Amino acid sequence: MGGKNTILTKFALAGTKTGIISISHLEEPYGSGSFPVASIGISLKKNSEEPDWKAHIPYENLDELIAALKDAKVRFEADSNK
Repeated sequence: MGGKNTILTKFALAGTKTGIISISHLEEPYGSGSFPVASIGISLKKNSEEPDWKAHIPYENLDELIAALKDAKVRFEADSNK
């Protein structure tokens, strides 16, 4: 399952030595004819091609997700630095 995966960006996963977060565009994630999604991958061993965890976010939900992440950062970022 899943079509062409195009990695858009990747960056270091805080708190790990080799982990990365990758953001990619995934075409036909659920088979032929399914709509593309933004895919967030978490890799603990610097392998963005085969992440340990993935979340597929429909593009229609990105604005809501970004708003929720910004809210979480404002509300809890100070706690994460303790």
